[in-house]
Amino acid sequence: MDDSSILIIGAQGQLGKALQKQYPGAKAVDVDTLDISDTGQLNAFDWGDTKIVLNAAAYTNVDGAETNEGRVIAWKANATAPRNLAHKCLDRDMTLVHISSDYVFDGTQNPHTEDESFSPLSVYGASKAGGDIAVSEVPKHYILRTSWVIGEGRNFVRTMLELGKRGIEPSVVADQIGRLTFTTELVKAIDHLIRTEADFGTYNVSNDGDSVSWAGITRAIYSEAGLKNTVTDVTTEDYYKEKEGIAPRPLQSTLDLSKLTKTGFSTTDWRESLKAYIKNGA
Repeated sequence: MDDSSILIIGAQGQLGKALQKQYPGAKAVDVDTLDISDTGQLNAFDWGDTKIVLNAAAYTNVDGAETNEGRVIAWKANATAPRNLAHKCLDRDMTLVHISSDYVFDGTQNPHTEDESFSPLSVYGASKAGGDIAVSEVPKHYILRTSWVIGEGRNFVRTMLELGKRGIEPSVVADQIGRLTFTTELVKAIDHLIRTEADFGTYNVSNDGDSVSWAGITRAIYSEAGLKNTVTDVTTEDYYKEKEGIAPRPLQSTLDLSKLTKTGFSTTDWRESLKAYIKNGA
């Protein structure tokens, strides 16, 4: 596979940066050079010999999407833009790889399988479900449904490390359960599906390993970093009790990885990836 046939959209995000490392010869754009919610820009763009489109663009401010302004932005970025991109990929017979989220579910099923019906609790989740529906109309598509993404840029691991190094002993949510997904794992899965020409469709992708809470992950972070900070468990309800404009979260985010592993993909335990991530400077 020639990197020059790949277009990375959302190149400046956590996943976009990781994809550029994997495919250094690929074309890479972000909203400042290609706004995929604008059909005029899509039509004017030089697609050249692009055969594979990797869409890592999204509006991920879950709470911000609950505001009047954020609701419009979320639907534009997460549903309208993927729909436009789907039409373009259909017209040009390109393969479309799109990133989804566990937030398309209400968090009552454990684990979440690829064929579970959509049941989003939030505006963000609903907008992502809208994007999934649009992308699924493209014959040559891969939808990668993921959760709790960690890569370059600001994220949960880096925030907890900063707090720990400042001597803060945080209260962390203990009733939301799932696994981390490192961008290294996501990129590996994308590359695997493309190179092996796996059946098109939706695949759950996260790191493997035990399912734990955010509080449990924080303890693992501090253990790997050699920090002795105490972590206090708190419920989601209590954590957000005095805050306004908070989107509802799915309490169960564990993804069933069996469909992906049946393609021959070798999953990595999130604890191993966390260790490497912290060792390499987080």
